[in-house]
Parts: sequence; C-alpha cells; structure tokens
Amino acid sequence: MVSTRLRNALCIYALAISVAWLSSAASMAAEKPAKPSEADAYTIKPLKIPPDAFVEVGALEWIPDGRLAVASRRGEIWMVSDPAGDEPRWQRFAHGLHEVLGLAWRDGWLYVTQRPEVSRLRDADGDGVADVFETVADGWGVSGDYHEYAFGSKFDADGNIWIVLCLTGSFDSKVPFRGWAMRVTPDGKTIPTTSGVRSPGGIGFDAAGNVLYTDNQGPWNGTCALKHLVPGDFVGHPGGFKWYDLAPEMGEKPAEPKSGSRMADEVKRIPRLRPPAILFPYDLMGKSAAGVVCDTSDGKFGPFAGQVFVSDQSHSMLMRCSLETIEGVMQGACFVFREGFSSGSLALQFAPDGSLYVGGTNRGWGSRGAGDFALERLTWTGKTPFEIRAMRAVPGGFELEFTEAVDAATAADVTNYSARGFTYIYQAEYGSPVVDEAPCPVERAVPSADGMRVTVSLGNIREGMIHELKAPGVRSATGVGLLHDTGWYTLNRIPKAR
Repeated sequence: MVSTRLRNALCIYALAISVAWLSSAASMAAEKPAKPSEADAYTIKPLKIPPDAFVEVGALEWIPDGRLAVASRRGEIWMVSDPAGDEPRWQRFAHGLHEVLGLAWRDGWLYVTQRPEVSRLRDADGDGVADVFETVADGWGVSGDYHEYAFGSKFDADGNIWIVLCLTGSFDSKVPFRGWAMRVTPDGKTIPTTSGVRSPGGIGFDAAGNVLYTDNQGPWNGTCALKHLVPGDFVGHPGGFKWYDLAPEMGEKPAEPKSGSRMADEVKRIPRLRPPAILFPYDLMGKSAAGVVCDTSDGKFGPFAGQVFVSDQSHSMLMRCSLETIEGVMQGACFVFREGFSSGSLALQFAPDGSLYVGGTNRGWGSRGAGDFALERLTWTGKTPFEIRAMRAVPGGFELEFTEAVDAATAADVTNYSARGFTYIYQAEYGSPVVDEAPCPVERAVPSADGMRVTVSLGNIREGMIHELKAPGVRSATGVGLLHDTGWYTLNRIPKAR
C-alpha cells in the first residue's frame, strides 16, 4: 500500500508536470499567429436609413458634389449627404419611377435605367428635388411580367449606356429584345448588341473597359456566371433568337445550341457563342450573382486594385474575380471575399475615398442577411489579409500570386494542396448538377524567389472545366494561414507553352 507521504509527493509531482505543460502550451499559443478573420481587413458599417424610406437598393451613383444617389426598387431615388458620417442626411430626389436598376451621372443629369426606358433627371431650381424628366431611349418591349428586369451600366468610353434585359419570366422573350444586351448611344439611339441573356443581376466594366454582366442559374445556365459582352456575340440562352428579325445589323441568328451538351463543345460548333468568363460554383460561391464593380481606387481598398467584385443576393456576400484573356477569350478565377451583409447584396459603388458601398434587398428570393433592405459601407482597415491575390493559367497548371510572401517550405509541399476539375451541363432544363468531376493530382509546387508567387503543376488539366485549387496548408512567411484558401478557375483556353 502506498504511504500517504508518497501519495502526496506523487500528486505534487503530477501537478508540477501539468502546470509546466500548460505553461508551455500557453507560450506556444501566444507565439502562434491568431487565425485571421474577414473583419480584420474589411469592416462593414450600416448607414442609418430614415424610417419613412423603404430603400430596396437597386442602383448607386456618386454625385460630384459628394452626395450618394440611392435608387430603390420601389421607384424612388434618394440623395444621401455625408454618407460616411454618423448621421447621413437623406432627401428624396425623385419618385414614381419603375424599378430603377441603373444610375449614371453626366453633365448635370442623372441617367436612370428603369424597366421600360432610360431616362434622365435634373434639379433645375436647386432645391434638391428633380423637376425635369426626359426619356432618353425606350427601344425594347415590356409585357408587365414581374421578371422583366432592366439593368443599366455607367457610361462607357464612347458615352454609351449598356442595358441587359431579362427574359419574360426569366424563361422566354415575349416582347422585343428581352434576353438581349442593348447600347443606348449619347444621341438616344438603341442598338441591339448581344443576344443570349437570361436573368441578369448587374452590369459593369473591368479596368480595361470590357463590359461584364452577371447571369443567373436556370435554363441554359447550369450555374451563375460572369459573362463578357461583345457586340455581335451570343452568350448562351437562345430564348430571344426571334428578335434577330428586328436587328439586321446583327446578321443571321446563330445555330441553336444542343441541349445536354457542354459549353466547351458548343463553343467549337457555334463560332459566335462566347463562353462565360467565370462560372461561380453553385452554393459554394453564392446562388444569385448580382452587382459588378471594378476596384479603380489605386490601392485605397487594399491589395486588389484592378480586380472585379461581384455581389451575391442570396448569400449576402461579395466575391472577388481575377481575370485574364487567353487567345481572345476572357477567363479567370473567383474567390470568396466578404460575407455578413445585412440583406441580399445587389448594387455596388466605390466612393472617391476608396470605400465600397453595398446596397441590398431580399425581395423575391430571400437572403442570408435577414433585413428587407440595407445600405452598408465596406472599408479597408489597412491590414493586408493573406490571400491568393490572383490565379493565372499556365501550361500544365496555375500560377498563384499572393498578397504576402509565402513560407517556402509549406508552399513547396504538394501535400498542402488539392485540386479537382468539374463543370455543368449546358441544357434547356433548369440548372445542372456538377458533372465530369475528376481529381487533378498536384505534381509540383515551385515558389518564386521573392515568395510572392507559386507555380502549381497539375495532372488532368481539361479545357472548358472549372478547376478548384485548394491550399489549406500554405502559410505566409510570418506563419499565418490563408484567409480564404480556395480558388475556382474557369479554364476556357489552356495557354500554349512559351
């Protein structure tokens, strides 16, 4: 039998060992960098909205005098003074409009894309309320169907506003040019420009002035996508083909796509079919792609200057896109950027100070953000998140560019990566499951000398597929893990060896 003295000694010894272990563990925890969060780098601040303003934000525009124009889907436009302050001042500028989903300012006029037309509004007497309303263009039809949205862009380099017109019921084209992209010229002419639109959620430009819009999952759209609009092209949905008869400048209508095929195969068969620049993997990257805006803040918004941001209405989030053009075809990668907005994220607008305003509504679909509507300001804190800044196609794999130098040992270890390829069916039926999925073995990972890039060589690279590349084991030179460790690249063209 163990004596009381020996038992006490053993207990004291065990206690000492436990204290030493806990102290060591605490020390190690203190030395290990804390897990990063999105809020560390980008903070969300809601704007106070007056109780009498039910602002389901459909469009935003910055006015040269410092006000923010805010359009509501309910047909109102509000001007917000000092939107970055604690007590922004709201004044209703106009009302009685029809679901405004586009705002653009030029030469003292606020151009408004509403469902039946592009209008322009002006405050002639300086009281803060619009008193001049003019129709600029109305060269398309409206049947009254709930789904006939019309999203309008800012002005392009030639002074045009681009319009994307949703199909009737998002399935068919009952009135002229539903399912098309149109250009409204400075003199008010409406030009049919691109066919194949289904259900847009927003339209904008990249840093080079290319026109991009989001289209949503449904018939002929296996998942949501970011698409490049080029005059004369067809972007996927044949529901508006009948209107080629009203657009002789567009030439003959393209061949009908084959339902049940793959986009890559139909692109080879139909020369005018332009594939999506980015396919957003359904539910992994939202379910209702919406607003499009490019970061032209020259670094005021952080390390992503020149990249395109896309909102998602359903997931109340922002996605980030790095784009490139290979053999004349746009393609690129998408990443999760910021979640946690208060309503369904829709309209996007950068401010001169580099902050990003995000307007939301949950009408029609619901959203993770529970609010009926919201207007929020997203600001960079000055802290650079450790992220995959860009993902570029190279022969046999991808080059990853990071926002900070990587730890060479973890970046060169192929076990710290995994990859797969997959796509969606190009079909007349609604949506698609994931198909043609196959692993892409990681064969090699080579960091650059400065640690800012890693070239990852993969097996089983396939043209026309989404390539998902994960890097959960890669660390920065300071030991921090990636804030978001996955990129999804839509590989329309495999670059040739240099």
